[in-house]
Amino acid sequence: MAERAYDVELVEGGTPVKMWTRGVPVDDGAREQLARAARMPFIFKHVAAMPDVHIGIGATVGSVIPTKGAVIPAAVGVDIGCGMMAARTSLTARDLPDGLAGLRAAIERAVPHGRTVGRGKRDEGSWGDPPPEVLAAWSTLVDRFDRITDKYPRFKSTNSLVHLGTLGTGNHFIEVCLDEDQRVWIMLHSGSRGVGNAIGTFFIELARQDMRRWFITLPDADLAYFPEGTVHFNDYVWAVSWAQDFAALNRQVMMGNVIRALREVIAKPFEAEVEVVNCHHNYVSREHHFGEKILVTRKGAVHAAKGTMGIIPGSMGARSFIVRGLGNKDSFESCSHGAGRVMSRTKAKQRVSLEEHIADTAGVECRKDAGVLDETPKAYKPIEAVMAAQADLVEIVHRLKQVVCVKG
Repeated sequence: MAERAYDVELVEGGTPVKMWTRGVPVDDGAREQLARAARMPFIFKHVAAMPDVHIGIGATVGSVIPTKGAVIPAAVGVDIGCGMMAARTSLTARDLPDGLAGLRAAIERAVPHGRTVGRGKRDEGSWGDPPPEVLAAWSTLVDRFDRITDKYPRFKSTNSLVHLGTLGTGNHFIEVCLDEDQRVWIMLHSGSRGVGNAIGTFFIELARQDMRRWFITLPDADLAYFPEGTVHFNDYVWAVSWAQDFAALNRQVMMGNVIRALREVIAKPFEAEVEVVNCHHNYVSREHHFGEKILVTRKGAVHAAKGTMGIIPGSMGARSFIVRGLGNKDSFESCSHGAGRVMSRTKAKQRVSLEEHIADTAGVECRKDAGVLDETPKAYKPIEAVMAAQADLVEIVHRLKQVVCVKG
């Protein structure tokens, strides 16, 4: 019998936590956060921790939380449906221009990114006048959105339309990459933007109110939950499902606009979507595991059922991976969603110099200013160690290295 590739941490008064973290650092705060989740009475079998695991707001990033009879909104978080999309083109490295600054600028013009706030100002990360492709995409979502806002009017003013097909800020990015055969890929990372944040924030607070109303004391307020069969459970599952669809469509619209940007710069005709992967890593879904139908919440984890394609990105100076799931049952058919942070955003800005950031992103056309030090490569775990720790969860299909990176 092959030696198992994970460690088991027993939790007093709870289910075990299975950890795919050999060879990668795990902070004590993440371990404690995982243990608190494992003590909830509706956890099914065990909690699974991916190698990129680190402490998060609400729930541990890199966690797979299976439940039966309840859902924890904070275990999904507020960036509902956040995930990755990658598309291989028929271009190769020699088809790219010698200087990549123009390509980066074309992408930045094509996709709203970043964020500006202020009275009377339009957010630069939104559409001022949504183009036809955005309006067409929104038309496939609006009927279900109206059903949500009929009951919860607060979501009407959430920038839902003007954020569709936009990047956002933080760790969201658009990259042009080369694979092991020097073929050109487009890869991007984003979620459900302002509307998903509003839905997540509202239902997390609603769950906390329900706990107070029912006099339920929790070890952590972020573990507030909705029991299955309640009105709030049904409303949340409906709304989060819609936000996940918004997020997937958001990535598709962005991908179309990035492809158009490449065609502005590269005169050579090319096929744009030779291979395509579009996957969530912050979401909840109904699945069958160990012979039972359950809810699986993945926060910073990707579905890795046997044969299912996924994307595991590194930092803005490291390799990323297109992977195929191996269907590991113990991980609830999951894998990591990236490298995982080893420094908070604040610590990264304090500890990493601009000179180090410039050196670590050598060869990448990207921002090299102090405003992105929270996303610098040293803020993340080594992606190679992360991949080694989950060799029984996925097989590597392609290795990508970015040559252009756009950040909000």
